[in-house]
Amino acid sequence: MWYISYWFWPVFASIVWLAMLITMMVHWALNGYTYWPDSMQPNQTIAYISDVGAHELKPLFIAMSAVTVVAFDIAFVLERWLRHTGRLAPNTSVWQKIWSSASSIAAIVGGAGLILLAVFDTARHSRLHRIFLAVFIGGYIVSAIFICWEYQRLGVHYKHTSVLRYSFWIKLAFIVIELALAITFGILGNQDKYNEAAVVEWTIAFIYFFYVLSFFIDFMPAVRTKNHQSRATEMDVQVAENGNANPGRSFFRGGHNGPADGYTNGHSNGYTNGHTNGYANGHTNGYANGYTNGHGTNAHNKPAPGHF
Repeated sequence: MWYISYWFWPVFASIVWLAMLITMMVHWALNGYTYWPDSMQPNQTIAYISDVGAHELKPLFIAMSAVTVVAFDIAFVLERWLRHTGRLAPNTSVWQKIWSSASSIAAIVGGAGLILLAVFDTARHSRLHRIFLAVFIGGYIVSAIFICWEYQRLGVHYKHTSVLRYSFWIKLAFIVIELALAITFGILGNQDKYNEAAVVEWTIAFIYFFYVLSFFIDFMPAVRTKNHQSRATEMDVQVAENGNANPGRSFFRGGHNGPADGYTNGHSNGYTNGHTNGYANGHTNGYANGYTNGHGTNAHNKPAPGHF
C-alpha cells in the first residue's frame, strides 16, 4: 500500500526545500526586486538566494534549511537500515557498506554546510558564507558519488532490479550537472558577472530539489516488502549469495526465464523422460519380456529371477 512510509522522508524534505525557494523568490519579486546594498554588488540586479535569506526571511531560510537537512538525513539512515535488514537489496560486500556509510557521512557534512551558510549570512559573514556554500555543494556531490559507486556494485549482483539502475543514472546525472554548474558559478563570480551567477545559483538549488526527491524511488522495494519479504527479494538474495554462477544469464525482468527454464525443462525432462522412460521401458520391458519368453517357463521351466 502507498501510504506514509519510508518514502515520506525524501518527499517531505524536497517539498520543504521547494516551498522555501518559491517563497523566497516570490518575496523578492513582490517587493519590487529589492536591491540590498549590504550584500549585493553595485552592478547586480538579480538577488542570490543568500541575499534574500540574509534579511527579512533569514529565520525562514534557517528553519526550512534545517528541516530539509534533518528529513534528508533520516532518509539516509533509513536506507542503510533497510538494506541491512534485507528490505532493500542487501549489500554483498564490506566495501559496499563502506561506500554507503561514506555517502551518509558526506551528506551529513553537506547538510551541516547548508545550515551554517544560512546562519552565517552573506551580508555579515561573507567569507564564512562562501566556505559553507562550498561545503554544502561539495558534500552532496561527494555523497552522490559514493551512492553511485555502491549502486553500481549492487547492480552487478541484482541485475534484474530496475530501481537500482534508474536511481544510479539519476544520481550520476546529478553529479555531472551540479559539478558543471558549480564550476560555472565560480567562474562567473570571479568575472564579476553577478546576475548570471545568481541565475546559476537558483538553478543549482532547484536541481537539488529533484535530487532529494529522487530518493523516493529507492524506497519503493521496501514499500512492497513492508509486511513480508517478497519472492523477488528472496530471489535477489539467493542470486547474490550464489555469486551469479551463470554469468550468461540475463537478470533483467522478463529475461531470466530462458536459461533457467531451458535447463530445467530441456535437461531435466529430457534426461528424465528420455533416460528413465527409455531405460525403464526399453531395458526393463525388453529384459523382462525377453528373459521370460526366452528363458522362462516355456523354454526351461525356470522360476523368474529373484524367486527361489
